[in-house]
Formats: sequence, structure tokens, C-alpha cells
Amino acid sequence: MSLLKANSVQIGQSATATQNFTLSVPSSPDGTIKLARGNSGATTADIFSVNSTGAITGAIINGGAITLGTAQNSTSGTAIDFTGIPSWAKRITAMLYNVSVSGSSQIQVQLGTSSGFNTSGYDSYMALAYGTNQVATASIATGFGIWNGATTSLRFASMIITKFTGDAWLATVTAGFGDGATSGSITGGGGISLASPLDRVRITTVNGTDTFDLGSINIMYEG
Repeated sequence: MSLLKANSVQIGQSATATQNFTLSVPSSPDGTIKLARGNSGATTADIFSVNSTGAITGAIINGGAITLGTAQNSTSGTAIDFTGIPSWAKRITAMLYNVSVSGSSQIQVQLGTSSGFNTSGYDSYMALAYGTNQVATASIATGFGIWNGATTSLRFASMIITKFTGDAWLATVTAGFGDGATSGSITGGGGISLASPLDRVRITTVNGTDTFDLGSINIMYEG
């Protein structure tokens, strides 16, 4: 049996350095190993390192890091869309900051695929607690709901959408709202089974005519 010993190994023979990889240990070995892009002795970018205890740094493994989207102002229109969600995403969080709408319509989150947004088939249930011992409940089938307390209500909400299996997704929402006179909280959950992989999320009003008039909306996703 032969044994090859080296402190640095280049993988790839491309004339373009960035198309090659180098696996190396420090010149004074300390139990760490590094994978970098480029040629041995002239790497161009570190990919990740593993230290002597097995901890990995610098890696984004199959989207393992949380990716924050670009916040969009919710000051006009009936829908805010986020597209290009990668197929490896297994958890998506939709976030509403100081959002209100022009009427009394509920706000909902709809999931979509390359074929467009699903506008039916949801099981979504909500509970609203407000004022002095006031409670109400609701359900919708056109999206995952975030209840609208009143026309002038401001909502701060976080909806976590989690892949259950295949193209089936679960959603849970927690939110607070207030209109200067009445305040309360919203909780809810639901599920839907899509026909193909999810790649987009829409935040819109249930009636499709009330418009956003304040605040901002964003998403983040992770694998």
C-alpha cells in the first residue's frame, strides 16, 4: 500500500484558476483544513474551513445560511411579491412592519410555483384577542391569513412557512396590531399542498381591492 502525504492538493487542471479547488492544511499543521477556490499556492477565495474540533466556518451549505430578502415598501398596490426563492429553501419567514391597508380586508400570504400563485386550497385558521376580554376567530381558503383589526390598524407580524414533506407546507403566524384606541394580538396556522416546488411568495389583501398604504414587508429563507 502506498501513502501520499501533502500539505496542499489541487483539484482540477483548468487554465482558469477560479475553476479549480485546493484542499490544504497550514504549513504548521494545527488540526485545521481549508477548501479554497483556485490553484495550490495561489488560491483566489476561501470556501470553508474545518477546525480541530470539527467546527465549520465560512460555509453556505445548500443554502444553510439565512438569506434576507430586500424589504419592499407596502405603501401602494394590492400585492407585494417575492420571487426567485430557491428549491432548497425549507423555511420562509414573511415579515410585516407597521403595515396597514386602505380598508377592512384581511391580509393574506399566498405561495406560488413556476405556474403562478396558488389562490385556493389553503386551510388557514386565525384567532384574534383584543380590547377587554374580546376574542374572535376566522378561517380562509385563499391564503394564509393575517387578520385585519380595523381600517386604521397597524400590523407587526411574522409568518413562518415550513416545508412539511414534498410540496406540502405549514404556516404559523403571530402578530400584534393597534389603531390608537384598540390593540390586540393575532395567532394562526394552516397548510397547503402545492402541485410543484415553491419559488415565490405574495402578500396581498383578501378582497383584492383594498390597497397597502403604510409600512414595509420582507422575507427571509433558509435551507
